[in-house]
Amino acid sequence: MDLESPPARIPWTSAACALQMEDPIQLKEEGNKYFQASDYEKALQSYTQAIKLNKDKALQAVLYRNRAACFLKKEEYAKAASDASRAIDINASDIKALYRRSQALEKLGKLDQAFKDAQKCATLEPRNKNFQETLRRLGANIQEKLRIQFSTDSRVQKMFEILLDENSDKEKREKAANNLIVLGREEAGAERIFQNNGVNLLLQLIETKNPELILAAVRTLSGMCTGHKARATAILHYLGIDSICMWMSVDNEEISLAVCNLLQTITDCLLGQGKEEHHGKEEALVLDTKKDLRMITMRLLDMLVSKKVSGQGRDRALNLLNKNIPRKDLKDHDNSRSIFVIDNGLKKILKVVGQIPEMPDCLPLTENTQLTASVLLNKLYDDLRCDPERDNYRLICEEYIKSKIDPQNMDKTLHAVQIVSGVLQGPFDLGNKLLGMKGVMEMMVALCGSEREIDQLVAVEALIHASTKLSRATFIITNGVTLLKEIYKKTKNEKIKIRALVGLCKLGSAGGTDYGLRQFAEGSTEKLAKQCRKWLCNTSIDARTRKWAVEGLSYLTLDADVKDDFVEDEPALKAMFDLAKASDKTILYSVASALVNCTNSYDTKELVPELVQLAKFSKQHVPEEHPKDKKDFVVKRVKRLLKAGVVSALACMVKADSAILTDQSKELIARVFLALCEDPKDRGTIVAQGGGKALIPLAVEGTDVGKIKASHALAKIAAISNPDIAFPGERVYEVVRPLVSLLNTERDGLQNYEALLGLTNFSGRSDKLRLKIVKEKALPDIENYMFENHDQLRQAATECMCNLVVNKEVQERFVADGNDRLKLVVLLCGEDDEKVQVAAAGALAMLTAAQKKLCSKMTQVICRP
Repeated sequence: MDLESPPARIPWTSAACALQMEDPIQLKEEGNKYFQASDYEKALQSYTQAIKLNKDKALQAVLYRNRAACFLKKEEYAKAASDASRAIDINASDIKALYRRSQALEKLGKLDQAFKDAQKCATLEPRNKNFQETLRRLGANIQEKLRIQFSTDSRVQKMFEILLDENSDKEKREKAANNLIVLGREEAGAERIFQNNGVNLLLQLIETKNPELILAAVRTLSGMCTGHKARATAILHYLGIDSICMWMSVDNEEISLAVCNLLQTITDCLLGQGKEEHHGKEEALVLDTKKDLRMITMRLLDMLVSKKVSGQGRDRALNLLNKNIPRKDLKDHDNSRSIFVIDNGLKKILKVVGQIPEMPDCLPLTENTQLTASVLLNKLYDDLRCDPERDNYRLICEEYIKSKIDPQNMDKTLHAVQIVSGVLQGPFDLGNKLLGMKGVMEMMVALCGSEREIDQLVAVEALIHASTKLSRATFIITNGVTLLKEIYKKTKNEKIKIRALVGLCKLGSAGGTDYGLRQFAEGSTEKLAKQCRKWLCNTSIDARTRKWAVEGLSYLTLDADVKDDFVEDEPALKAMFDLAKASDKTILYSVASALVNCTNSYDTKELVPELVQLAKFSKQHVPEEHPKDKKDFVVKRVKRLLKAGVVSALACMVKADSAILTDQSKELIARVFLALCEDPKDRGTIVAQGGGKALIPLAVEGTDVGKIKASHALAKIAAISNPDIAFPGERVYEVVRPLVSLLNTERDGLQNYEALLGLTNFSGRSDKLRLKIVKEKALPDIENYMFENHDQLRQAATECMCNLVVNKEVQERFVADGNDRLKLVVLLCGEDDEKVQVAAAGALAMLTAAQKKLCSKMTQVICRP
């Protein structure tokens, strides 16, 4: 046999394929097939490729109008209108292109243009009922829009007259203010306010100095800016960034927050984020936004070091910088905003971090300011892409700290130690390097021995922050434990005593959960924890000092005896929850850490018995599990936490509108929620106390692990709860995406199974929910799980599909040519598992009842050999 023959066959086949792929007509036909099968993405690719290759004008018009149909299905209306226009440019009487452009323009809110296109369609085909109905609908909508527009102008004028008249009735003014805010959130209303000198009138309201009127004006401006880059830019320039920052600096929490939201809305528009809207030609008015963004950034950095700015205002500036400067996605290579802030504002951030509230020259601060600044330092450091950038960051820090070290001026030196302490709470690796600077450690030790209370406070806190990791803690134990013990015994000042104790707690927990690595003598850890609980419950001590007691417990609860005693102490738990709900958000991470320890929701490495034996043989240390870390003890602790009101505390923590609620803190809270949801009997309590609502943002934002944990907790709730009660109103639609994210081969079987149960429950509620599941592209994954080897996964997926086939779009997928979906459902009817049989038969019954075509198709499937 000639192994090399036939020599020409493969090249001819490849050439044929290549020619076929270069044929626009073939690509158009391929696109049509994809479109009929509802695969709009692939249809789009085929039409786009055909457009690039085609040179025939008539075919080009067909391709553009077909691609417009794809964009309509994908709800990309601006692109649909553009493609339809290109088809019309080639053939002005292309009725399909005219109608598709009319549909797209209607969705974009351009009713008058949509009406003109529909009118042309009706002229070309006067007997087409669809065109006549579209004309009637558009005509009615235009009339309504005009009526609203004319009435809006007079309403806007009337509202401003009432608000600016000092003699107006208070109730009337409040009503006018609320109506103005609502109007500003609507596109038509916002445009009417803007066109009728509204920004100037709103500025007059702000200048009245009346807090209620200021709030109404600022909230109206926020509504007007949302999703409209041109209007947002115009408002920014009219008001002026200096005025906006001045309003944000006031010592009024509500006004400061409202102005912060306005500036965030403007920033979102300039960055092209937030609610995207297409406004046509007015977008061309907006030029490069980089200059405006830099101007905003510079003013925010200036706010950080200004004595005229309130503590609230400084917090708002830091939160805005935290949110908008570092990259959201590290795959994006442009970190120029972070580089700009480091070069122009790193020293200003360090100045905030180095403030000492007890000193007379301190800037106005809140309890959250300095930790928020440390979070910003960390985010900026993490956003750097290479060693030279990190070295530049370190050198700026070192230079600034050196400028503060003065042996002749203890107050100045104190600021240097406070800066190191603040950096240790941010980029810890950098903080460790700064600790190694000449004289820093010696200063800390010297300050510990000082007679002044403030010196000891700053030094002890710096020691606590320095002993974060096992390697660092082991080093400090040999140098610092004696010092901390001495301070603890000698001082009569409760503030210093608590901090020294927390330092000892931190060092005592260096062994983590490993029962065999206890740092202190038997019983010492329990004594430290008892003292922390005592201080925590003592309301006569100020909240800032009691916070340190929680910090101590967050380390000590790694010990199973400590966590068991802690959950038994209900007053201590409730005291911690009350602190978590307070305005001081610096406690969030400590509370979340303590709860993760109490619920054992941290990651544990599974010990392989063979490796354990090998480690023992080679005399290596093997981690030991504490008897009270076994499952029955954990379950009891969870029940006690639920009884003490842990869910309401967690829900309150999630609402914190602060950069202090970091992604790491969100992950810890998500871990706790997942542990609380373990028992189905507890899920009703969790929902009743706001747990369902709190989990949604955790499933959307945060670390990948945190989002998965929160999504799994949502799946557990969704699987057995009534969705109308667990997630009332529109909230239920927000839960679909997290559940779909669990339908992934990288997730474990339990996550897949409970997500399928949740989707089954949802898909049985309403067609709107079924459509949402389809739009989230869950169908291919659900179909894959219908043929899993795992019985429970196969059953759950089939039951979910049984509910989904009620939806018309799902039915169309079964009807479409060239797929075996119906055959697969028929095969499942013959499965051994009775529940799978029932679900598959139910799906088949509903499909054939709704779509007669499937009845004949089913006989072909059954009869085919």
